Amino acid sequence: MLRSFLLLTLAVLASASATAQAAPALTVEPYTFETGDGRSVEADLGRFHVPENRARADGRTLELAFVRFPSTSPTPGPPIVYLAGGPGGSGIGTARGTRFDLFQSLREVADVIAFDQRGTGLSEGPPECPHQVTLSLDATPREAVAAAYADAARACLAHWRRLGVDLGGYNTEENADDLDALREALGADQISLWAISYGTHLALSTIRRHPESIARAVLAGVEGPDHTLKLPSDQQALLVEIDRRNRVQNPEAPSLLADMEAVLDRLRTDPVTVETEVEGEAVAVGVGAFEVQWLAANLLGGPEYSMQLPALFAAMRADDFSGVAPWLVYLKAPSPIRAMSSAMDAASGASLLRRARIASEARRTVLGDAINVPGPILDAVLRVPDLGPAFRQPVVSDVPTLFISGTLDGRTPASNADEVRVGFSRHAHLVIDGAGHSDPLFLGSPVILQRMRAFFGGVMVPTETIPMAE
Repeated sequence: MLRSFLLLTLAVLASASATAQAAPALTVEPYTFETGDGRSVEADLGRFHVPENRARADGRTLELAFVRFPSTSPTPGPPIVYLAGGPGGSGIGTARGTRFDLFQSLREVADVIAFDQRGTGLSEGPPECPHQVTLSLDATPREAVAAAYADAARACLAHWRRLGVDLGGYNTEENADDLDALREALGADQISLWAISYGTHLALSTIRRHPESIARAVLAGVEGPDHTLKLPSDQQALLVEIDRRNRVQNPEAPSLLADMEAVLDRLRTDPVTVETEVEGEAVAVGVGAFEVQWLAANLLGGPEYSMQLPALFAAMRADDFSGVAPWLVYLKAPSPIRAMSSAMDAASGASLLRRARIASEARRTVLGDAINVPGPILDAVLRVPDLGPAFRQPVVSDVPTLFISGTLDGRTPASNADEVRVGFSRHAHLVIDGAGHSDPLFLGSPVILQRMRAFFGGVMVPTETIPMAE
Protein backbone atom coordinates (compact mmCIF):
# COMPACT_ATOMS: atom_id res chain seq x y z
CA MET A 1 0.00 0.00 0.00
CA LEU A 2 2.74 2.43 1.00
CA ARG A 3 4.79 1.41 -2.03
CA SER A 4 1.78 2.04 -4.32
CA PHE A 5 1.22 5.45 -2.72
CA LEU A 6 4.88 6.40 -3.20
CA LEU A 7 4.85 5.29 -6.81
CA LEU A 8 1.69 7.30 -7.45
CA THR A 9 3.19 10.35 -5.77
CA LEU A 10 6.37 10.08 -7.85
CA ALA A 11 4.30 9.70 -11.03
CA VAL A 12 2.31 12.84 -10.21
CA LEU A 13 5.48 14.79 -9.45
CA ALA A 14 7.11 13.55 -12.65
CA SER A 15 4.05 14.56 -14.63
CA ALA A 16 4.01 18.02 -13.05
CA SER A 17 7.73 18.39 -13.70
CA ALA A 18 7.30 17.39 -17.35
CA THR A 19 4.43 19.89 -17.71
CA ALA A 20 6.52 22.63 -16.15
CA GLN A 21 9.41 21.84 -18.46
CA ALA A 22 7.10 21.84 -21.50
CA ALA A 23 5.90 25.38 -20.79
CA PRO A 24 7.98 27.88 -22.77
CA ALA A 25 10.41 29.90 -20.67
CA LEU A 26 9.09 33.43 -20.27
CA THR A 27 11.07 36.60 -19.64
CA VAL A 28 9.21 39.73 -18.60
CA GLU A 29 10.59 43.21 -17.97
CA PRO A 30 9.04 46.58 -17.09
CA TYR A 31 8.29 48.55 -20.23
CA THR A 32 7.25 52.15 -20.82
CA PHE A 33 4.81 51.83 -23.70
CA GLU A 34 4.61 54.93 -25.92
CA THR A 35 1.90 55.68 -28.47
CA GLY A 36 2.30 57.37 -31.81
CA ASP A 37 0.75 60.57 -30.46
CA GLY A 38 3.13 60.84 -27.50
CA ARG A 39 1.15 59.24 -24.67
CA SER A 40 2.76 56.64 -22.43
CA VAL A 41 1.76 53.98 -19.92
CA GLU A 42 3.68 51.50 -17.82
CA ALA A 43 3.41 47.93 -19.08
CA ASP A 44 5.37 44.65 -19.32
CA LEU A 45 7.40 43.45 -22.29
CA GLY A 46 7.42 39.67 -22.50
CA ARG A 47 9.38 37.24 -24.68
CA PHE A 48 9.33 33.46 -25.13
CA HIS A 49 10.60 30.96 -27.70
CA VAL A 50 8.81 28.56 -30.04
CA PRO A 51 9.98 26.23 -32.84
CA GLU A 52 9.99 27.76 -36.31
CA ASN A 53 8.50 24.51 -37.61
CA ARG A 54 7.16 22.02 -35.07
CA ALA A 55 7.42 19.22 -37.63
CA ARG A 56 11.20 19.54 -37.61
CA ALA A 57 12.95 18.59 -34.40
CA ASP A 58 16.23 20.04 -35.70
CA GLY A 59 14.73 23.34 -36.86
CA ARG A 60 15.37 26.86 -35.64
CA THR A 61 13.54 28.59 -32.81
CA LEU A 62 11.87 31.99 -32.89
CA GLU A 63 11.63 34.56 -30.12
CA LEU A 64 8.11 35.97 -29.90
CA ALA A 65 7.23 39.21 -28.13
CA PHE A 66 4.19 40.78 -26.52
CA VAL A 67 3.27 43.79 -24.41
CA ARG A 68 1.01 43.18 -21.43
CA PHE A 69 -1.17 45.94 -20.00
CA PRO A 70 -2.01 44.67 -16.47
CA SER A 71 -5.67 44.61 -15.50
CA THR A 72 -7.10 47.30 -13.25
CA SER A 73 -9.76 44.87 -11.98
CA PRO A 74 -9.43 43.32 -8.50
CA THR A 75 -10.81 40.08 -10.01
CA PRO A 76 -9.52 39.95 -13.59
CA GLY A 77 -10.78 37.41 -16.08
CA PRO A 78 -8.61 35.39 -18.49
CA PRO A 79 -6.01 37.53 -20.33
CA ILE A 80 -7.34 39.14 -23.54
CA VAL A 81 -4.90 38.59 -26.42
CA TYR A 82 -5.12 40.94 -29.41
CA LEU A 83 -4.48 39.38 -32.84
CA ALA A 84 -3.66 41.79 -35.66
CA GLY A 85 -4.75 41.34 -39.25
CA GLY A 86 -2.80 41.21 -42.45
CA PRO A 87 -1.42 38.63 -42.16
CA GLY A 88 1.66 40.56 -41.13
CA GLY A 89 0.23 43.21 -38.84
CA SER A 90 1.85 43.93 -35.48
CA GLY A 91 -0.32 43.71 -32.37
CA ILE A 92 2.13 45.93 -30.49
CA GLY A 93 2.13 48.39 -33.38
CA THR A 94 -1.67 48.44 -33.39
CA ALA A 95 -1.74 49.35 -29.70
CA ARG A 96 0.42 52.40 -30.45
CA GLY A 97 -2.21 53.80 -32.80
CA THR A 98 -5.88 54.70 -32.89
CA ARG A 99 -6.99 51.65 -30.86
CA PHE A 100 -4.83 52.48 -27.83
CA ASP A 101 -7.85 53.64 -25.80
CA LEU A 102 -9.60 50.31 -26.48
CA PHE A 103 -6.63 48.40 -25.08
CA GLN A 104 -6.68 50.57 -21.98
CA SER A 105 -10.44 50.36 -21.48
CA LEU A 106 -10.47 46.56 -21.66
CA ARG A 107 -8.00 46.48 -18.76
CA GLU A 108 -11.08 46.96 -16.56
CA VAL A 109 -11.90 43.32 -17.39
CA ALA A 110 -8.53 41.53 -17.62
CA ASP A 111 -4.88 41.82 -18.60
CA VAL A 112 -4.74 42.96 -22.23
CA ILE A 113 -1.92 41.57 -24.35
CA ALA A 114 -0.75 43.08 -27.63
CA PHE A 115 0.83 40.06 -29.31
CA ASP A 116 3.28 40.14 -32.21
CA GLN A 117 2.75 36.97 -34.22
CA ARG A 118 5.77 35.16 -35.65
CA GLY A 119 7.41 37.26 -38.33
CA THR A 120 5.82 40.54 -37.22
CA GLY A 121 6.83 43.55 -35.14
CA LEU A 122 9.20 42.71 -32.28
CA SER A 123 8.91 38.95 -32.87
CA GLU A 124 11.47 37.04 -34.89
CA GLY A 125 10.83 35.75 -38.39
CA PRO A 126 12.26 35.77 -41.88
CA PRO A 127 14.45 38.77 -42.74
CA GLU A 128 13.22 41.33 -45.22
CA CYS A 129 13.76 40.47 -48.86
CA PRO A 130 15.91 43.04 -50.71
CA HIS A 131 14.00 42.47 -53.98
CA GLN A 132 10.89 44.52 -54.68
CA VAL A 133 8.04 44.35 -57.18
CA THR A 134 8.53 47.08 -59.75
CA LEU A 135 5.67 47.90 -62.12
CA SER A 136 5.78 50.15 -65.15
CA LEU A 137 3.69 53.31 -65.09
CA ASP A 138 2.61 52.47 -68.62
CA ALA A 139 -0.73 50.73 -69.07
CA THR A 140 0.02 47.27 -67.67
CA PRO A 141 -2.02 44.17 -68.56
CA ARG A 142 -2.70 41.52 -65.96
CA GLU A 143 -0.06 39.21 -67.44
CA ALA A 144 2.66 41.82 -66.96
CA VAL A 145 1.62 42.45 -63.35
CA ALA A 146 1.67 38.71 -62.69
CA ALA A 147 5.13 38.36 -64.27
CA ALA A 148 6.55 41.19 -62.14
CA TYR A 149 5.25 39.65 -58.91
CA ALA A 150 6.44 36.18 -59.91
CA ASP A 151 9.94 37.46 -60.72
CA ALA A 152 10.24 39.22 -57.36
CA ALA A 153 8.87 36.18 -55.51
CA ARG A 154 11.42 33.87 -57.14
CA ALA A 155 14.26 36.20 -56.17
CA CYS A 156 12.96 36.42 -52.59
CA LEU A 157 12.51 32.67 -52.32
CA ALA A 158 16.15 32.14 -53.33
CA HIS A 159 17.20 34.80 -50.79
CA TRP A 160 15.31 33.13 -47.93
CA ARG A 161 16.59 29.69 -48.84
CA ARG A 162 20.18 30.94 -48.74
CA LEU A 163 19.51 32.18 -45.20
CA GLY A 164 18.00 28.87 -44.09
CA VAL A 165 14.46 30.20 -43.58
CA ASP A 166 11.85 27.43 -43.42
CA LEU A 167 8.77 28.97 -45.04
CA GLY A 168 6.88 25.78 -44.17
CA GLY A 169 6.79 27.02 -40.58
CA TYR A 170 4.78 30.12 -41.49
CA ASN A 171 1.20 28.92 -41.48
CA THR A 172 -1.86 29.54 -39.38
CA GLU A 173 -1.69 26.24 -37.48
CA GLU A 174 1.86 27.04 -36.28
CA ASN A 175 0.56 30.50 -35.39
CA ALA A 176 -2.32 28.94 -33.43
CA ASP A 177 0.07 26.68 -31.54
CA ASP A 178 2.14 29.77 -30.70
CA LEU A 179 -0.93 31.19 -28.96
CA ASP A 180 -1.30 28.11 -26.81
CA ALA A 181 2.42 28.34 -26.03
CA LEU A 182 1.82 31.95 -24.96
CA ARG A 183 -1.01 30.80 -22.68
CA GLU A 184 1.28 28.19 -21.12
CA ALA A 185 4.10 30.70 -20.70
CA LEU A 186 1.71 33.04 -18.91
CA GLY A 187 0.59 30.24 -16.61
CA ALA A 188 -3.04 30.87 -17.59
CA ASP A 189 -5.68 28.15 -17.76
CA GLN A 190 -7.41 30.03 -20.56
CA ILE A 191 -7.05 33.15 -22.68
CA SER A 192 -9.64 35.22 -24.53
CA LEU A 193 -9.06 36.30 -28.13
CA TRP A 194 -9.70 39.76 -29.59
CA ALA A 195 -9.06 39.65 -33.33
CA ILE A 196 -9.58 41.45 -36.61
CA SER A 197 -9.37 40.33 -40.25
CA TYR A 198 -6.60 37.70 -40.64
CA GLY A 199 -6.46 37.67 -36.84
CA THR A 200 -9.95 36.10 -36.89
CA HIS A 201 -8.69 33.41 -39.29
CA LEU A 202 -5.98 32.67 -36.73
CA ALA A 203 -8.45 32.80 -33.84
CA LEU A 204 -10.76 30.28 -35.51
CA SER A 205 -7.84 27.89 -36.05
CA THR A 206 -6.88 28.29 -32.39
CA ILE A 207 -10.43 27.59 -31.24
CA ARG A 208 -10.44 24.41 -33.32
CA ARG A 209 -6.97 23.23 -32.22
CA HIS A 210 -7.10 24.30 -28.57
CA PRO A 211 -10.78 24.56 -27.63
CA GLU A 212 -10.27 24.15 -23.89
CA SER A 213 -7.72 26.97 -23.86
CA ILE A 214 -10.07 29.69 -25.11
CA ALA A 215 -12.52 31.39 -22.75
CA ARG A 216 -14.21 33.85 -25.13
CA ALA A 217 -13.56 35.49 -28.51
CA VAL A 218 -14.40 38.77 -30.23
CA LEU A 219 -13.92 38.44 -33.99
CA ALA A 220 -14.22 41.58 -36.15
CA GLY A 221 -14.08 41.48 -39.93
CA VAL A 222 -14.33 37.71 -40.07
CA GLU A 223 -12.08 35.67 -42.35
CA GLY A 224 -13.27 32.09 -42.06
CA PRO A 225 -11.20 28.98 -42.70
CA ASP A 226 -11.99 29.07 -46.45
CA HIS A 227 -12.17 32.86 -46.92
CA THR A 228 -8.54 33.66 -47.76
CA LEU A 229 -9.40 34.14 -51.45
CA LYS A 230 -12.21 36.67 -51.87
CA LEU A 231 -15.43 36.20 -53.84
CA PRO A 232 -16.06 38.48 -56.85
CA SER A 233 -19.78 38.36 -56.03
CA ASP A 234 -19.13 40.00 -52.65
CA GLN A 235 -17.39 42.89 -54.39
CA GLN A 236 -20.20 43.15 -56.96
CA ALA A 237 -22.81 43.27 -54.19
CA LEU A 238 -20.86 46.03 -52.45
CA LEU A 239 -20.68 48.07 -55.68
CA VAL A 240 -24.48 47.80 -55.96
CA GLU A 241 -24.82 49.04 -52.37
CA ILE A 242 -22.39 51.92 -52.98
CA ASP A 243 -24.39 52.90 -56.06
CA ARG A 244 -27.63 52.81 -54.06
CA ARG A 245 -26.24 54.97 -51.26
CA ASN A 246 -24.71 57.41 -53.73
CA ARG A 247 -28.00 57.87 -55.55
CA VAL A 248 -29.84 58.45 -52.27
CA GLN A 249 -27.50 61.40 -51.75
CA ASN A 250 -27.38 62.38 -55.46
CA PRO A 251 -30.63 61.32 -57.17
CA GLU A 252 -29.40 62.53 -60.59
CA ALA A 253 -26.15 60.55 -60.42
CA PRO A 254 -25.52 58.07 -63.23
CA SER A 255 -25.36 54.33 -62.58
CA LEU A 256 -21.99 53.38 -61.11
CA LEU A 257 -22.04 49.90 -62.64
CA ALA A 258 -22.99 51.25 -66.07
CA ASP A 259 -20.15 53.77 -65.89
CA MET A 260 -17.70 51.06 -64.84
CA GLU A 261 -18.70 48.72 -67.67
CA ALA A 262 -18.41 51.53 -70.22
CA VAL A 263 -14.99 52.69 -68.98
CA LEU A 264 -13.57 49.16 -68.83
CA ASP A 265 -14.91 48.29 -72.29
CA ARG A 266 -13.15 51.33 -73.70
CA LEU A 267 -9.86 50.70 -71.89
CA ARG A 268 -9.70 47.07 -73.03
CA THR A 269 -9.17 48.23 -76.59
CA ASP A 270 -7.93 51.78 -76.11
CA PRO A 271 -5.75 52.41 -73.01
CA VAL A 272 -5.22 56.05 -72.09
CA THR A 273 -2.09 57.97 -71.10
CA VAL A 274 -2.50 60.91 -68.74
CA GLU A 275 -0.02 63.24 -67.09
CA THR A 276 0.24 63.72 -63.33
CA GLU A 277 2.80 64.93 -60.79
CA VAL A 278 5.05 62.78 -58.62
CA GLU A 279 7.17 64.67 -56.10
CA GLY A 280 6.87 67.84 -58.16
CA GLU A 281 7.79 66.22 -61.48
CA ALA A 282 5.43 65.55 -64.36
CA VAL A 283 5.08 61.87 -65.26
CA ALA A 284 2.98 60.02 -67.81
CA VAL A 285 0.70 57.33 -66.41
CA GLY A 286 -0.94 54.66 -68.50
CA VAL A 287 -4.52 53.71 -67.69
CA GLY A 288 -5.63 50.24 -68.79
CA ALA A 289 -8.61 48.05 -67.96
CA PHE A 290 -6.91 45.65 -65.57
CA GLU A 291 -5.19 48.27 -63.44
CA VAL A 292 -8.49 50.17 -63.10
CA GLN A 293 -10.21 46.95 -61.95
CA TRP A 294 -7.35 46.27 -59.55
CA LEU A 295 -7.48 49.81 -58.17
CA ALA A 296 -11.25 49.76 -57.70
CA ALA A 297 -11.06 46.41 -55.91
CA ASN A 298 -8.47 47.82 -53.52
CA LEU A 299 -10.57 50.94 -52.85
CA LEU A 300 -13.48 48.84 -51.62
CA GLY A 301 -11.99 48.38 -48.15
CA GLY A 302 -14.09 51.16 -46.63
CA PRO A 303 -16.41 54.05 -47.54
CA GLU A 304 -13.72 56.69 -47.06
CA TYR A 305 -12.34 55.38 -50.39
CA SER A 306 -15.14 53.36 -51.98
CA MET A 307 -17.64 56.22 -51.96
CA GLN A 308 -15.25 58.09 -54.28
CA LEU A 309 -15.77 55.47 -56.99
CA PRO A 310 -18.99 56.93 -58.48
CA ALA A 311 -17.36 60.32 -59.13
CA LEU A 312 -14.11 58.71 -60.30
CA PHE A 313 -15.82 56.51 -62.91
CA ALA A 314 -18.25 59.24 -64.01
CA ALA A 315 -15.23 61.44 -64.75
CA MET A 316 -13.46 58.66 -66.68
CA ARG A 317 -16.59 58.00 -68.72
CA ALA A 318 -16.55 61.72 -69.60
CA ASP A 319 -12.90 61.27 -70.78
CA ASP A 320 -11.32 62.82 -67.67
CA PHE A 321 -8.64 60.45 -66.34
CA SER A 322 -6.78 63.02 -64.24
CA GLY A 323 -8.38 61.81 -60.99
CA VAL A 324 -7.36 58.17 -61.38
CA ALA A 325 -3.71 58.85 -62.30
CA PRO A 326 -2.42 59.64 -58.74
CA TRP A 327 -4.14 56.52 -57.43
CA LEU A 328 -2.40 54.37 -60.04
CA VAL A 329 0.99 55.87 -59.16
CA TYR A 330 0.37 54.85 -55.56
CA LEU A 331 -0.89 51.38 -56.54
CA LYS A 332 2.18 50.74 -58.70
CA ALA A 333 4.78 52.04 -56.27
CA PRO A 334 7.63 49.55 -55.60
CA SER A 335 6.50 47.06 -52.99
CA PRO A 336 8.20 44.26 -51.01
CA ILE A 337 7.39 40.56 -50.90
CA ARG A 338 6.92 39.70 -47.24
CA ALA A 339 7.61 36.13 -46.19
CA MET A 340 5.23 35.84 -43.27
CA SER A 341 2.16 37.32 -44.96
CA SER A 342 2.72 35.56 -48.29
CA ALA A 343 3.40 32.16 -46.70
CA MET A 344 0.46 32.36 -44.28
CA ASP A 345 -2.03 33.05 -47.08
CA ALA A 346 -0.47 30.46 -49.38
CA ALA A 347 -0.67 27.75 -46.70
CA SER A 348 -4.33 28.54 -45.93
CA GLY A 349 -5.17 28.31 -49.63
CA ALA A 350 -8.71 27.71 -50.85
CA SER A 351 -10.97 24.72 -51.40
CA LEU A 352 -11.54 23.42 -54.93
CA LEU A 353 -15.17 24.48 -54.61
CA ARG A 354 -14.26 28.04 -53.70
CA ARG A 355 -11.69 28.28 -56.49
CA ALA A 356 -14.29 27.08 -58.99
CA ARG A 357 -16.80 29.61 -57.66
CA ILE A 358 -14.29 32.45 -57.95
CA ALA A 359 -13.47 31.50 -61.55
CA SER A 360 -17.16 31.36 -62.45
CA GLU A 361 -18.02 34.66 -60.75
CA ALA A 362 -15.01 36.44 -62.25
CA ARG A 363 -16.48 36.02 -65.73
CA ARG A 364 -19.70 37.80 -64.84
CA THR A 365 -18.70 40.55 -62.40
CA VAL A 366 -17.35 43.95 -63.27
CA LEU A 367 -14.11 43.65 -61.27
CA GLY A 368 -13.53 39.94 -61.86
CA ASP A 369 -11.08 38.44 -59.37
CA ALA A 370 -8.78 41.49 -59.25
CA ILE A 371 -9.13 41.60 -55.46
CA ASN A 372 -7.12 38.36 -55.20
CA VAL A 373 -4.07 39.71 -57.06
CA PRO A 374 -1.25 38.95 -56.29
CA GLY A 375 -2.16 36.08 -53.91
CA PRO A 376 -2.35 33.08 -56.26
CA ILE A 377 0.66 34.40 -58.22
CA LEU A 378 2.84 34.32 -55.10
CA ASP A 379 1.39 30.96 -54.01
CA ALA A 380 2.49 29.33 -57.27
CA VAL A 381 6.10 30.51 -56.78
CA LEU A 382 6.57 30.03 -53.03
CA ARG A 383 4.94 26.55 -53.01
CA VAL A 384 4.38 26.58 -49.25
CA PRO A 385 2.83 23.29 -48.05
CA ASP A 386 -0.95 23.58 -48.11
CA LEU A 387 -2.74 23.03 -44.79
CA GLY A 388 -5.28 20.85 -46.57
CA PRO A 389 -9.06 20.42 -46.79
CA ALA A 390 -9.53 19.68 -43.07
CA PHE A 391 -8.13 23.10 -42.19
CA ARG A 392 -10.74 24.78 -44.39
CA GLN A 393 -13.73 22.92 -42.90
CA PRO A 394 -16.22 24.96 -40.82
CA VAL A 395 -15.36 25.38 -37.15
CA VAL A 396 -17.82 23.88 -34.66
CA SER A 397 -17.48 25.28 -31.14
CA ASP A 398 -19.24 26.20 -27.93
CA VAL A 399 -16.73 28.99 -27.14
CA PRO A 400 -18.81 32.16 -26.56
CA THR A 401 -18.03 34.40 -29.52
CA LEU A 402 -19.02 37.92 -30.53
CA PHE A 403 -18.80 38.53 -34.28
CA ILE A 404 -18.52 42.13 -35.55
CA SER A 405 -19.12 43.12 -39.19
CA GLY A 406 -19.49 46.27 -41.28
CA THR A 407 -22.02 46.66 -44.09
CA LEU A 408 -19.48 48.49 -46.30
CA ASP A 409 -16.54 46.17 -45.65
CA GLY A 410 -15.08 45.10 -49.01
CA ARG A 411 -12.58 42.70 -47.46
CA THR A 412 -14.56 40.66 -44.94
CA PRO A 413 -18.30 41.15 -45.58
CA ALA A 414 -20.96 40.42 -42.98
CA SER A 415 -21.87 37.27 -44.94
CA ASN A 416 -18.52 35.78 -43.84
CA ALA A 417 -19.56 36.04 -40.19
CA ASP A 418 -23.02 34.69 -41.00
CA GLU A 419 -21.41 31.64 -42.59
CA VAL A 420 -18.97 31.02 -39.73
CA ARG A 421 -21.32 31.62 -36.80
CA VAL A 422 -23.56 28.72 -37.85
CA GLY A 423 -21.02 26.44 -36.18
CA PHE A 424 -21.02 28.36 -32.88
CA SER A 425 -23.63 27.37 -30.33
CA ARG A 426 -23.12 30.53 -28.22
CA HIS A 427 -22.67 33.66 -30.27
CA ALA A 428 -23.89 37.15 -31.10
CA HIS A 429 -23.41 39.25 -34.24
CA LEU A 430 -22.93 43.01 -34.02
CA VAL A 431 -23.35 44.64 -37.45
CA ILE A 432 -22.17 48.24 -37.90
CA ASP A 433 -24.22 49.89 -40.65
CA GLY A 434 -21.93 52.04 -42.80
CA ALA A 435 -18.66 50.63 -41.44
CA GLY A 436 -15.82 49.49 -43.66
CA HIS A 437 -12.82 47.35 -42.82
CA SER A 438 -10.33 47.99 -39.99
CA ASP A 439 -10.81 50.83 -37.46
CA PRO A 440 -14.57 51.44 -37.97
CA LEU A 441 -15.28 47.89 -36.79
CA PHE A 442 -14.02 48.94 -33.34
CA LEU A 443 -14.24 52.75 -33.40
CA GLY A 444 -17.35 53.35 -35.50
CA SER A 445 -19.60 53.77 -32.46
CA PRO A 446 -19.13 53.94 -28.67
CA VAL A 447 -21.63 51.08 -28.46
CA ILE A 448 -19.00 48.69 -29.86
CA LEU A 449 -16.67 49.11 -26.89
CA GLN A 450 -19.62 48.85 -24.50
CA ARG A 451 -20.61 45.52 -26.02
CA MET A 452 -17.02 44.22 -26.11
CA ARG A 453 -16.36 45.13 -22.49
CA ALA A 454 -19.60 43.50 -21.34
CA PHE A 455 -18.91 40.40 -23.43
CA PHE A 456 -15.35 39.90 -22.15
CA GLY A 457 -16.81 40.42 -18.67
CA GLY A 458 -19.03 37.37 -19.11
CA VAL A 459 -22.27 38.91 -20.40
CA MET A 460 -23.88 37.45 -23.54
CA VAL A 461 -24.71 40.55 -25.58
CA PRO A 462 -27.55 40.70 -28.16
CA THR A 463 -27.33 40.25 -31.92
CA GLU A 464 -28.08 43.69 -33.35
CA THR A 465 -27.41 46.21 -36.08
CA ILE A 466 -26.28 49.67 -35.03
CA PRO A 467 -25.45 52.76 -37.12
CA MET A 468 -22.06 54.36 -37.42
CA ALA A 469 -21.79 57.31 -35.06
CA GLU A 470 -22.03 60.71 -36.71
